[in-house]
Amino acid sequence: MKLRITVQGKQYDVDVDVLDENGGAAPVAAAAPAPVAAPAPAAAPAPAPAPAAAPAPAAGGAGGDATAPIAGSILEIKVKVGDTVAVNDPLLTLEAMKMESVVASPVAGTVSAITCGAGDAVQAGQVLVKF
Repeated sequence: MKLRITVQGKQYDVDVDVLDENGGAAPVAAAAPAPVAAPAPAAAPAPAPAPAAAPAPAAGGAGGDATAPIAGSILEIKVKVGDTVAVNDPLLTLEAMKMESVVASPVAGTVSAITCGAGDAVQAGQVLVKF
């Protein structure tokens, strides 16, 4: 019986003797492997993972308010009303899909209101901190 097999990307045609139920015949004999096709090109190495990016400022709402970039739960609020912040200062930590994200200030200014609390569930685009 003739079979075609592939080993490490190379194809070979082989002759195989089928044994009877008693197994009395000689073991499987195969013809010398003869490559049928050119070897497949080597796969390119996987690209290295990109380095983690710094947290992006939250999208600004009316007046530069900080909004939730994604739906999640508030873990920690790092500012209070009256605090002065600079652009990209951390405002709070948001958890979504078991990952923590820092919501940063989109503007420099003074915090006038915080519209959420630790443990609150928030939706994407919801205003979290007003300036």
